[in-house]
Amino acid sequence: MKESLELIREKALKELREAASGTDVENIRVKFLGKKGELTKILKGMGKLSAEERPIIGGIANELRELLQNKLDEAADAIKGAERDIQLKNEVIDISMPGIRQVRGKRHPLEVTIAKMNDIFLSMGFTIEEGPEVELDYYNFEALNIPKFHPARGEQDTFYINDNIVLRTQTSPMQVRTMEKQTPPIKAACVGKVYRSDSPDASHSPIFYQMEPIVVDKGITMADLKGTMDLFAKKLFGDDTKTRFRPHHFPFTEPSCEMDASCFVCGGKGCKLCKGSGWIELLGAGMVHPDVLRAGGVDPEIYSGFAWGNGIDRNVMMLYGIEDIRLLYESDMRFLDQF
Repeated sequence: MKESLELIREKALKELREAASGTDVENIRVKFLGKKGELTKILKGMGKLSAEERPIIGGIANELRELLQNKLDEAADAIKGAERDIQLKNEVIDISMPGIRQVRGKRHPLEVTIAKMNDIFLSMGFTIEEGPEVELDYYNFEALNIPKFHPARGEQDTFYINDNIVLRTQTSPMQVRTMEKQTPPIKAACVGKVYRSDSPDASHSPIFYQMEPIVVDKGITMADLKGTMDLFAKKLFGDDTKTRFRPHHFPFTEPSCEMDASCFVCGGKGCKLCKGSGWIELLGAGMVHPDVLRAGGVDPEIYSGFAWGNGIDRNVMMLYGIEDIRLLYESDMRFLDQF
């Protein structure tokens, strides 16, 4: 058995000298010191030795185990060091070479405008609310005083998931949701994406953004609506902006109106942007219809409110002189790099 241990020693040391990788070293460890290794087999057979031989052979075997373990560690460290030196040599960076310019991202003009509008409303004491883009038919239509078979449903070009679920066509559903979870006084601006089954062209997109402010409290009048809208237009387009209001009809407001702003390009003199009129149509608005207040759990005998729907994409196009809404959604870097 002593001769067997010496043979194991010679074989193991020879193979370690020839090891070229960490895998080779690990294979040698398993071969000689593993559970089924050659030295382990010797140790398992020591029970067959006499009482005099057992301590002698056991001592030699333990010395050999310790020797092989130390040699294995040394070989592994040496190979790791050599591999690290090769890696460092191959990864040398020539600091005299010009660097590669890192491309920095920019905020999309839609996001810039939304942030600006959020700041305007926050400065006026509004909260910013968000809601589901996949909406119940009840909130998108019925709670907004648009019952089934109402002609306004046909005008919306709605994406239907099923009879009761739609992709919201406006941010107006958030009016009712906000009233359901908040007790007046309410000052909230609802912002997000909306969807309509429109064929894309220069002024239409199946996806676009809206912001829908709503105010509900005791004694709210049309004067409050006009004053707030006028201030919003001045903060967004400049202090010299003038506004005018025209009668209109929306199912969810009564009375209703549309607001125009003086053209910020020509100052009202007439140009290509405003088609020579000096005015640009901005948004639709009105006093919240009593039926909509009731749908939100608000008593119209005690409270009144106003709301308006503002197309954010339209604002972006006017602010930056963009003539085609499709440019906002095509992710063309040649376009986006201009901002």
